[in-house]
Amino acid sequence: MNRILLVVFLVILAVLPQLSSTPEFWITQLNYIGLATLVVLGLVLLTGVGGLTSFGQAAFVGIGAYTTAYLTTRMGWSPWFTLFAGLAITFLVSYILGAITLRLSGHYLPLGTIAWGLSLYYLFGNLEFLGQYDGIAGIQAINIFGLSLSGGRRMFYLIWIVVLLSMWATYNLLTSRPGRAIRALRSGGGMAESFGINMASYKVIIFVYAALLASISGWLYAHMQRAVSPSPFGLNYSIEYLFMAVVGGGSSVWGAIVGSALILTLKDQIQNVLPGLINTTANFELVVFGILMILVLQYARDGVWPILSSFWASLTKQDKVQRNRAAPPDAPPLPQRQRPQAGTLVLELDSARKEFGGLVAVNDISFKLKAGEIVGLIGPNGAGKSTTFNLITGVLPTTRGKITFLGQRLDKLPSREIAKLGVGRTFQHVQLLPTMTVLENVALGAHLRRNVGVVSATLHADRKAEAQLLNEAAIQLKRVGLGDYLYEQAGNLALGQQRILEIARALAADPILLLLDEPAAGLRYKEKQELAQVLSQLRSEGMSILLVEHDMDFVMSLTDHLVVMDFGTKLAEGTPDEIQKNPAVLEAYLGGIDDELDIDEQSSAAPVAVGGAA
Repeated sequence: MNRILLVVFLVILAVLPQLSSTPEFWITQLNYIGLATLVVLGLVLLTGVGGLTSFGQAAFVGIGAYTTAYLTTRMGWSPWFTLFAGLAITFLVSYILGAITLRLSGHYLPLGTIAWGLSLYYLFGNLEFLGQYDGIAGIQAINIFGLSLSGGRRMFYLIWIVVLLSMWATYNLLTSRPGRAIRALRSGGGMAESFGINMASYKVIIFVYAALLASISGWLYAHMQRAVSPSPFGLNYSIEYLFMAVVGGGSSVWGAIVGSALILTLKDQIQNVLPGLINTTANFELVVFGILMILVLQYARDGVWPILSSFWASLTKQDKVQRNRAAPPDAPPLPQRQRPQAGTLVLELDSARKEFGGLVAVNDISFKLKAGEIVGLIGPNGAGKSTTFNLITGVLPTTRGKITFLGQRLDKLPSREIAKLGVGRTFQHVQLLPTMTVLENVALGAHLRRNVGVVSATLHADRKAEAQLLNEAAIQLKRVGLGDYLYEQAGNLALGQQRILEIARALAADPILLLLDEPAAGLRYKEKQELAQVLSQLRSEGMSILLVEHDMDFVMSLTDHLVVMDFGTKLAEGTPDEIQKNPAVLEAYLGGIDDELDIDEQSSAAPVAVGGAA
């Protein structure tokens, strides 16, 4: 958000309650918008960014509200102590529910949240010590240094201070090391796992984070209303919060305010205006509200805030300024792995096999790769090359056989554990986060090289580690020739540049073994030459590289050793010169050997014909 607009917004918030001309209704409405914003902020993280739909957030609001209501009225606790008690109870409940519910996927996940959301709602209404459906009244007001916040105008400042602090913390989290992992949840979970990120733990983290924000909203609501009952914590309110997140802009922190304000204002105005327009007292408000929501979802699918933000950015030329920002400042280098000595056995496949039902995709393949070598894995379409990559990196489990890396078995490990050992990779089909910048995509690859927790990230206490990660990402981007695109969105790059970006991301992980799946696809001749120079430099530094590629000129001039696959079986193995003269290889590629074509002519023809996708 532009700083000028931010200052104007803060001034309005500060001054509005002080004006005697400001109607009490406006203050109350803004208080409700602030309370809703806290819940919607959690949904921005959980649903908009993480892609995890929840219909149970109102229940967490109820936990915060009922905890403070009971402890202040029945036990005589101070409201400030009940805040922490409510957060503790919410943390415990949400952690247990998240650990169970987030194992579900597809439509089962939102159905699961509906189930426990309804369960908690009916629990509030049936527990006698919570007043059943009558609720709890007579809740004491919050006091700050002897000042009672018993009125809406006084509560206004506390509510909005909490909202602004929560927005600041959420923004910090999203722009940090954990935040990049969270942003990979929606469409890049498998890719992120291959860089050592435990995506299941991040699902639980954002689920608990969203629940804690909702609990704080419930605490404020209880002390503003001075009474609680189950009705505001039911499924209808959870659906409404979800609408607010979608309408405002599911992945935007400021969209939480916009969505909350729009929905609550529309609800109020429709109830006031509609009876006069259609001359009836019948309840058509929900019908009109539903139609308006459909129109918003049709014409503003990413929400209202991205439209407003894009308009302002184009008006003030902010997009150009963002793309032309200076590179991250220099920072102390990240720790690096010790490279094995040249000639050390790095990778060994021993009769590795993968079956999909009756289909044998990889048929007992064996080969070795040593430190400081570039080995090419080639073969026609469907030969099983990419499947072999997936076996090595733990994306797919082996049916049988052994895969070892520096003497340690890989075939028994998940992909994130293999990444921790020093195995990096790119993908046959590019897997980037298109709405993140080029710099952030590469920094995601360096995730394991610094340890930054969620609390440090939200409190903005991770700046030193973040500077190191971004500096490392910039170094790798300059290394592969993308130093001029640091702040461009990754989805705006050409396909060839996206493949190079994947290489930079893999290099940021500081791997000992680098697996490149068709890295030169889509590159021009000069770009291929530059890539070959980068890979040669990496080999001279002691890195081991396993390469799948179509372009035989590129492969033959770069690799030390080749393994040829056909229908999942190793067809041949040897130096590039040996492979070009191998009759079995020529037959597999050319479909047979012409008796009139001598072996030398076959050799010269082979590099042109050999190739194919995995």
